[in-house]
Amino acid sequence: MSRKKTDRIVFEHVTVLDAGAKGVSVAKAPDGKVIFIPNVVPGDVVDVQTFKKRKAYYEGKAIHFHSFSENRIEPVCQHFGACGGCKWQNMKYEQQLIYKNNEVFNNLKRIGKIELPDFEPILGSEKQFFYRNKMEFGFSDTRWMTDEEIRSGVEFDSKNALGFHIPKMWDKILDIEKCHLQEDPSNAIRNAIKEFATEKGMTFFNARNHEGLLRTLMIRTASTGEIMVLIQFFEDDKAQRELLLDYVFEQFPQITSLQYVINSKANDTLYDQDIKLYKGRDYILEEMEGLQFSINAKSFYQTNSDQAYELYKITCEFASLTGNEVVYDLYTGTGTIAQFVSKQAKKVIGVEAVPEAIADAKENAKRNNISNCEFFVGDMKNVFNEAFIAQHGQPDVIITDPPRDGMHKDVVEQILKIAPKKVVYVSCNSATQARDLALMDEKYKVTRVRPVDMFPQTHHVENVVLLEVRS
Repeated sequence: MSRKKTDRIVFEHVTVLDAGAKGVSVAKAPDGKVIFIPNVVPGDVVDVQTFKKRKAYYEGKAIHFHSFSENRIEPVCQHFGACGGCKWQNMKYEQQLIYKNNEVFNNLKRIGKIELPDFEPILGSEKQFFYRNKMEFGFSDTRWMTDEEIRSGVEFDSKNALGFHIPKMWDKILDIEKCHLQEDPSNAIRNAIKEFATEKGMTFFNARNHEGLLRTLMIRTASTGEIMVLIQFFEDDKAQRELLLDYVFEQFPQITSLQYVINSKANDTLYDQDIKLYKGRDYILEEMEGLQFSINAKSFYQTNSDQAYELYKITCEFASLTGNEVVYDLYTGTGTIAQFVSKQAKKVIGVEAVPEAIADAKENAKRNNISNCEFFVGDMKNVFNEAFIAQHGQPDVIITDPPRDGMHKDVVEQILKIAPKKVVYVSCNSATQARDLALMDEKYKVTRVRPVDMFPQTHHVENVVLLEVRS
């Protein structure tokens, strides 16, 4: 161990032990504290330069590799390391699945402190690249320079960037040439927009000064081949806006929906904005097992379409419906799970807080000729009460797929009060899921658990749990 003038510590010959939270790996310092290190793989032996010291841990980066893990592979993406999107791209996929499974198990055991059945095998994704159906990119007039670019000494003609935010830096954008997350023509559309806008002197957004024409780009694709492109403008310049939009549609006539929004407020979020249709229609269609779902610019839809189908099949299997059950689908979103299970249920009641999502759910049910699904909008903890249940019927099965924060305690209490025979709990955050399972443990036993990998090359993992009422 040695010290630099900055008093930052270098730990030598450190063995990386485990994959930790948020895709960062874990090692132990000689003093027993944990070291969090990005862009390394368990089994690597490295020298670590620390840049942050806390009471219980250090944060650092690998500055020299003595040996490489047998589970390390060469990342396919040229932006790996600078871009924070695919932090596990340097790890064999089968090993990624092991760490994801371990995270779910540890959360359910450590936080939930409940009796668990044997886990069913984690379901890996057939596609490990080009699996996302939605990508969002930011424009910037001051591109983030990578260490390699700085060392090269090359002067860039343009400082414009169209790409991803640097982790923990809200105003820094890394310019992306090729992303391996969304199928083409995604990369071609993004690169063409950047090249044309730069050539025509259109201004890219400056997040600190709040100025510039071009702000964000969203591209949505569907398994049907339909494509949505939405450009967010900060300034209202009709001539330049139409010049760019006409160019995009001319170059990519296969675009199903070309939309834009003028957003001059402080943040980028679209949900409170008036979105304008420029060409085509204002939605694209996704298909799943004969069902069609319209997706508009504000819709929530699972971002891995193929794996969403597998997730829903597992949900349906856990529910094991016979056709006689009343099913409540809490946090229903656009009603995809509700409609997916409807053919095996007597009636499905979907509840969701976002009005636009419920409007989509109703429209999709009509499109799919589904008559046994009803959808209601409102804050779950307020809507899901005794009066609501008295009106719509006692549920035999509850399916719940809450946001990352998990279920509100009032919702958990209501489930315990009405005590349906089964609860199928789908979660994108096994830590909050574990907390909720602990609250339900007195009345419900966890009888099945199966993690599902929706996001290869990242630490994120979904988990499906079946709870059955204790006899």
